[in-house]
Amino acid sequence: MSKIENASIVKEANIYYDGKVTSRTVELSNGSIQSLGIMLPGEYTFGTKEAEIMEMLSGELEIRLPGEDWKTLNTPETFNVPANSSFDLKIKTVTDYCCSYIK
Repeated sequence: MSKIENASIVKEANIYYDGKVTSRTVELSNGSIQSLGIMLPGEYTFGTKEAEIMEMLSGELEIRLPGEDWKTLNTPETFNVPANSSFDLKIKTVTDYCCSYIK
């Protein structure tokens, strides 16, 4: 889906890693939450509380999911992250993403 309809956006940005990763929270009409963001080149680790579906919309990057080796992604590409875990990213070029939180 390239367009989000019937949603509210939280104005305040989520800012991580000294501004190298930013996102905005999107609240959908069905109550689900997503975030839309940009990551600048660098290496990052993110922890999860809830399971997540990560849609990498553009960019060059590598990912290491729990218990797996590094993998190069060819965007656009989607991957799942389990709840209560963490994953590592090596961002090579500016990367556009959408994260859906699964309850």
